[in-house]
Amino acid sequence: METHASIHALASLLTLSLMPCLWILSSFQSHLGTHFTFITSEFVLCSSISLLMLLLWFYRELGLVPCESLNHLWSSSECIKFDHRFSGMSEGLSRKSAESYASEGLQDALDSVEERIMRWDMATSESARLRFIWFDVPSEASSYLEAVDDLQNMIAKLNLTPDDRKDFACLDRAQNVLQQAMARLEEELRMLLEKHSESVDPDWLYDPISQPSFSSSNNDEKASHTSAEDEGDEEDLPVAQPVTDLNFTIDMLPSEVVADLNRIVKCMVGAGYMAECCHVYVTIRRMFLEESVFRLGFEKQSIEEVQKMEWDVLEVEISKWMQVMKVTVHVFFTSERKLCERVFLDLPSVAETCFVELARGVMVQLLNFAEAVVISRRSPEKLFKILDMYESLRDLLPEINSLFSGEDGFELRSEASTIWMRLAEAARGTFVEFENAIQRDSAKNPVPGGAVHPLTRYVMNYMRFACDYKETLEQVLGDDRCEDPRVFGGVTKCTGSLYPDNRKDSADDLSPWSIQTIWLMELLEGNLDAKSKLYKDPALSHLFLMNNGRYIVHKVKDTEIGSLLGNDWVRKHTAKVRQHHKNYQRTAWSKVLACLKDGGIHVSGTFSSGVCREVLKERFKSFNTLFEEIHKVQSTWTVADDQLQTELRISIAEMVIPAYRSFLGRFQQYLEHGKHPEKYIKYSPEDLETYINELFEGTSGSMSKRKYS
Repeated sequence: METHASIHALASLLTLSLMPCLWILSSFQSHLGTHFTFITSEFVLCSSISLLMLLLWFYRELGLVPCESLNHLWSSSECIKFDHRFSGMSEGLSRKSAESYASEGLQDALDSVEERIMRWDMATSESARLRFIWFDVPSEASSYLEAVDDLQNMIAKLNLTPDDRKDFACLDRAQNVLQQAMARLEEELRMLLEKHSESVDPDWLYDPISQPSFSSSNNDEKASHTSAEDEGDEEDLPVAQPVTDLNFTIDMLPSEVVADLNRIVKCMVGAGYMAECCHVYVTIRRMFLEESVFRLGFEKQSIEEVQKMEWDVLEVEISKWMQVMKVTVHVFFTSERKLCERVFLDLPSVAETCFVELARGVMVQLLNFAEAVVISRRSPEKLFKILDMYESLRDLLPEINSLFSGEDGFELRSEASTIWMRLAEAARGTFVEFENAIQRDSAKNPVPGGAVHPLTRYVMNYMRFACDYKETLEQVLGDDRCEDPRVFGGVTKCTGSLYPDNRKDSADDLSPWSIQTIWLMELLEGNLDAKSKLYKDPALSHLFLMNNGRYIVHKVKDTEIGSLLGNDWVRKHTAKVRQHHKNYQRTAWSKVLACLKDGGIHVSGTFSSGVCREVLKERFKSFNTLFEEIHKVQSTWTVADDQLQTELRISIAEMVIPAYRSFLGRFQQYLEHGKHPEKYIKYSPEDLETYINELFEGTSGSMSKRKYS
């Protein structure tokens, strides 16, 4: 009994001694937090089981519990389950401890990365605000990028962790640090681009042999050379001159800088900051591109400003535009595209987007200028500059389509093609205006002396210059051959008259430019016919048509116009000139020649010689008067073509002098022995030849009367 009492007392003592331990552990739990909650609960459970087993053993020793029952309980499945539960608790304890240690390691790693990144945080560090990594401490650039890479890896691992075990506080902290790192890299990217980007110096354009150079707007040494009075003086800006070879590109940035930019770009794009990266790159490069274009002499101008320009000013601006367009597309755009591909290496879609965005402003500005020219008031003198612009843009379109080949560049490709087609439309419209100008030229006063009309000179010189654009005009007019019947309204009739009988089919083989040229000649001839009727003297009217016809034929034969009109046209209009020549002779000299005919001079049925001296005297007086009048008038008439002038004088002399000499030989004897024969026989044949050679000089004629002897 004493033994049983002792055992019972010992069991009570163990039970009482376990209670303070449990209280102490629960107190520790409240201070240690959630990490030790599992440990405490498992310890309490294990302690309770151990105490229960110990008490059962004591009761068995006291004989309060049968041994067989206790042994059965001890070896039963329930007991085994308790043992397994204890084992599972141990394993859970080990797993939770491992996760705790892993979390502690991640925190330590994040602390380290944060420290490396935040040292360059401009918001919290004065030193970071005053220095740049890649410029002031380039040796730390790799370390900084490695820290950012480590941070991105941590964020990736945290994002892969299931939500029930994810450490959201740690993830938020890491993402905040990454945001600060991207802000820093954005500033580093901006600094590298600003420090090393330079606008192209236009001086190399003055010498095609020299290579392009750069002139940075940030270069203080160069800026110091500019005097105070020259500052802001736009007149000193050099203007681009033509260069012979534009098939080259420029290294816009040094290779080592491109490599640094590429590393920064990859880091930012990989972190999901592509938009911020592209914005910085496009903003900086676009600024220097626009400055380079401006330094070529092309300034930003609105469509309204271009339309208000006087033609002589606009003509100069168009010449600048063509040169700037060639340099910009062939050199600047090509070089910028190459730079984008190097900076955004392995990121072709990003490179395409950035290039299109940085080039868009300049391209739109250049195309807007062409658009302003297209919609400006049309006048004939603008045709050749419009054709120059058309050719320039036509030659550049393949390069433009190649540079802006992606989806992002579709709008610019489409706009360039549209402007090109609208330039063709403007050229056709200008030609229509040229036709209208010919038809509207209805001067009320005739040209003095029957000279070549200014309209004739203008049209033929215009056509001669237009022939320099033969291939282009074939292309421009060919696109519209069947669309504007007004332009080609009279061509069918005029070409049919040119190719009678078996050659009518040849009219169908004429090119658009040939048809247009024939039509313009028809318009000019019709206008000249109307102007010839302004002359009161029919002889002068024929001389006017002869002068203008001869001028037209010579211009056609001596220029490319002849190949457009053909030999048949030349032969036909040469014959027209000869006909006007004959008509002039008939109308101008028929009365003079009538004085030298025998009719009415002979008198029959008398003892005289059969010559009526009074009639003969009147004939000589009429001849002298008419000849003097013709000399006086036609000396003021003009025949500018030396060959035509000579031909006219010879033809007149051959017509008049032989007739006069014959008449003088037959009837001179009847007057020379009478009173004052010099009153009637005033000129010798030689005198007439002299006076005839004074015709068509365009000066007032005066004749010195010479007595024939």
